[in-house]
Amino acid sequence: MMKDLDFQKLMNQAHWAGMEAGKALKPTPMVVQEHANVLDDSSPVVQSWTVNSGVCGFAWVLTNEHGNSKFVKFLKAESGKGVLDGSKAYYGGYYVTWVREFGQSMEQKEAYAGAFAVVLQEAGLSVYSGSRMD
Repeated sequence: MMKDLDFQKLMNQAHWAGMEAGKALKPTPMVVQEHANVLDDSSPVVQSWTVNSGVCGFAWVLTNEHGNSKFVKFLKAESGKGVLDGSKAYYGGYYVTWVREFGQSMEQKEAYAGAFAVVLQEAGLSVYSGSRMD
């Protein structure tokens, strides 16, 4: 089954699933406060801002498929085109994509990455999503 996969079509489907998931998610707004004493959070609040897109962060999709697999070879060959990455991940595996959509909203990026990964998993590929706060 895996040898018959159209990886480009699959990546397009995963991207659109990610876009739908990210657009559907309404992030929890983040409040940023400036205190009179920057070293003391219990000091009076001088000014505050609401960031409607929520906390800032990053999200990505990784595969732990072998470097010689057809899927990883496809990623490497298509690296830099569209949403594809193909570079080796620091802790092993290969990046399928870094989420570039949704500005700095970590929650929306996570929704995108999760939906993207599910499409690839349903096709039989070994992938998972990850994220970190900035």
